[in-house]
Amino acid sequence: MTLLSYEIFQTILEQGSFAKAAQVLHLTPSAISHSISSMEEEIGFALFIRGKNGVKLSSAGEELNPYIQRIVAAEQNLKQAISQMKGLGAGHVNLGTVNSVCLAWIPDIISTFEKEHPQISIELYQGSYNDVVEWVRNGTIDIGIISESASDGLPFIPLYEDDLMAVAPKNFLPANTKSVKPADLKDKSFVIQQDSCDIDIIKYLEEYNIEVRANCHVLDDQSAIALVQCRTGILLEPKLGLINAPDDVEVYPLYPRHYRTLGLVCLSKDFLSPSARVMAEHIKDYAAGCAKEQE
Repeated sequence: MTLLSYEIFQTILEQGSFAKAAQVLHLTPSAISHSISSMEEEIGFALFIRGKNGVKLSSAGEELNPYIQRIVAAEQNLKQAISQMKGLGAGHVNLGTVNSVCLAWIPDIISTFEKEHPQISIELYQGSYNDVVEWVRNGTIDIGIISESASDGLPFIPLYEDDLMAVAPKNFLPANTKSVKPADLKDKSFVIQQDSCDIDIIKYLEEYNIEVRANCHVLDDQSAIALVQCRTGILLEPKLGLINAPDDVEVYPLYPRHYRTLGLVCLSKDFLSPSARVMAEHIKDYAAGCAKEQE
């Protein structure tokens, strides 16, 4: 197997079909098919399952995919390192994060990064905590920004303490009127996000033995806030996710204070590409500025 065959494998996976992969790589469809057939013959297993709606990985392909992605990423990192040694400075970085960080941080991070490093292109991936961890592990992204609680053993660089807040309808009033205590949440209805988006909230509820009564299980922050607006329940949400919170809901801090620790995750700190290292330092500087503003 060659590096080209690994790149063909990756491109088929990204594009969902042999024909589209051929177009992207400027190869003939027969060359694409021959490369995959040769790989399958060498390993003794089918890598893709062909269907009317395109192709998907076989069980063997799923198992080999993380290793192939790492090989392709390593080749890209090598090319970037050589480029920097020659003084060319060009590069690419794949960054992944969750919805709240996309709302509050990513626009500024990308715009300032592009001004400072116009020669480095950026590809952004947004998903749940579980998505970001999986993308790091299979080589889809170079670095991710997630909560430490969701890092699942990946190398983690802490960046920022993001306070958890209570978002409530206008008719809700906590006992002390200024902050929400665990007792204020007893026997209340909640708007709950999926477990993979809400791990820090779940830990808080479990710590104080707060039973969750919820009719709404949603994925994104905006949908959750909209349900609070119509008095469906109370939402516990990191502060960064409330950057565009509407005026017709109340937002209270939690007492005692609870927060999620946001940080960078990667497969290995020692094997980041030059471009990914530059992006990581840029994100660290940005987060430090946000933390200073919060003091």
